[in-house]
Amino acid sequence: MAQPPSPVVVRWLPIVRKQVGNRRDLLDLAMGAGRHAKLAAELGFRVFGVDRDLSRVRRAKTGLLRHAALWVDDLEVMQLPPQRFDLIICTNYLQRTIWPALRAAVRPGGFVIYETFTVGQLLHGTGPRSPDFLLQPLELHGVFADWELCHNEERAKPAAVAQVVARKPE
Repeated sequence: MAQPPSPVVVRWLPIVRKQVGNRRDLLDLAMGAGRHAKLAAELGFRVFGVDRDLSRVRRAKTGLLRHAALWVDDLEVMQLPPQRFDLIICTNYLQRTIWPALRAAVRPGGFVIYETFTVGQLLHGTGPRSPDFLLQPLELHGVFADWELCHNEERAKPAAVAQVVARKPE
């Protein structure tokens, strides 16, 4: 069964779409089978997506994403083009070393929707176990603190996650 889109993405994607106007290039980073990319395509974004798993990218490349620019790459070494995207979505993926490139890949006035697990997830007994893949309290907020924070939340239930929707200064 396909995983549904994250509620924070469902809520914020239409809002961001209105804000970016005719600028609509979106990158779904660590896209998996494309649950967020498909939603973005429905809203008129030009979708780009990358994941390290070829089978997931193949599953995504159907329907509205049949002609989208989806590719397989090692997210630990890939290069993101500077000021290329109006929105980058990243959920359930944490690689701190990519944050400077991710920030640089967003055009001025563009957005990031980011959601991933915090160390509080250890109490749930599911999800990532390594601290390399778990955010510390307020860590994600700090990454985008110099951007306009449209949404900033950390919660413990039903999963322990941090969420940020941030707009890059013009």
